[in-house]
Parts: sequence; structure tokens; C-alpha cells
Amino acid sequence: MTRRSERVNELLRQEISTLVQRDLKDPRLGGLISITSIETSPDFRHARVFVSVLGSEDEMKSTLVALHAASGFLRHELRVRLKDLRTIPELSFKPDTSIAHGAEMTNLLNKAVRSDEELAQQHDATAPAES
Repeated sequence: MTRRSERVNELLRQEISTLVQRDLKDPRLGGLISITSIETSPDFRHARVFVSVLGSEDEMKSTLVALHAASGFLRHELRVRLKDLRTIPELSFKPDTSIAHGAEMTNLLNKAVRSDEELAQQHDATAPAES
């Protein structure tokens, strides 16, 4: 990935995040929505927008439907805001479950630590006292 494409991806991520949080009023947008990353094609005509939704699976699906429906509006707003870009890419939204997966892994690790602590306490309680 070139330095220019990294800068364009980050600029698009910031602008789309702002638009989704402030300007989209679709009731299908559920949960906490984060635009995690963007991958543009080498010619900048297409962009995959990775979206994370902290909420249920149904909220994720309805959010992706709402974002797909709003893609024309988002693209128009990007054209207005980003006059320096020659081409505003077509947007396609993809689910990014990495944040939810990370939270699940953290919960599993916390459970394992608590279980180890409980076993250690049980072992200490049943061990004979040293004289």
C-alpha cells in the first residue's frame, strides 16, 4: 500500500465516521457503530468500508442495510467535503467483527483467570497446615 493510499484511506475513514455519527438519522442504525478501516482499490474508484457494530447480530445486519441505502448520500457528502480528491470511490460496507471478537476473547481470559484463582483458593483451603 502506498503512502498516498494510506492517507486517502484514513481521510475517508474519518469523514465517513463523522457523517455516520452526525448526519445519518436512519432508525435502522443500531448499537455503537465504528468505521474500523477502509481499503480502496488502486485506482480509488472502489472502497470497502469495514464497520463494527457493538450490539446484536440483528443490529449489525440492519446497520449494514442502512449504510448501503445511504451510500449515495455519503458519497455526495464526501464529494462536497473532499474537493481535493479527484475521484470519490463507490462505497461497499462489510462487517468487521474484530472488536466483538476481541471483547469475547477478553471475557474468556478473565473467566480463566477467575477459575485459576478459585482453584488456588480451594487448594490452599484443603492443604494441611505446616508445622
